[in-house]
Amino acid sequence: MTDYFVHESSYLDDGAVVGAGTKIWHFCHIMSGAVIGERCNLGQNVVVMGGTRIGNNVKIQNNVSVYEGVELADDVFCGPSMVFTNVINPRSHVSRKHEYRPTRVGRGATIGANATVVCGVTLGAYALVGAGAVVTHDVAPYALVAGVPARAMGWVCQCGERLSDDAALRGARCHACGTGYRPAEGGIAPV
Repeated sequence: MTDYFVHESSYLDDGAVVGAGTKIWHFCHIMSGAVIGERCNLGQNVVVMGGTRIGNNVKIQNNVSVYEGVELADDVFCGPSMVFTNVINPRSHVSRKHEYRPTRVGRGATIGANATVVCGVTLGAYALVGAGAVVTHDVAPYALVAGVPARAMGWVCQCGERLSDDAALRGARCHACGTGYRPAEGGIAPV
């Protein structure tokens, strides 16, 4: 008896690890060597390749592929049809599996629908990537980025609300939850 749910239309390969309370919905494929934490929710048509690590309480919406080398910390949200890459210069006729670059997504980060995260970058804790953005460089913790290519647009609270634009200079307090922030190296940090 398992303590997680896998829809009958999905494949869970031998050697994949799935934590308690996780739900894997329609038409998913979880490959051998993938590690998925507890209380995760994988929407329809999600592929998780071997060599990936997914933390606890991660939400992966429909049509997302999590490629080898991607690590998602606890409480990450991946919006519908967002894309991870794993090679900078792919060619069909050239094998570049030895060139996979690691991509790390920090605790509580959110990646919006249809965004693309180019391999080799790190998204800091609680960062928020806007829908449709193309992330080509590291994103600071609590940063809000959007656009093509993605550029810093401001700061967000752990609860997801936008902070004042000068939060990195003078600090800020979230109007929704009251969490205070202070300037920190490369951005902001909670008080």
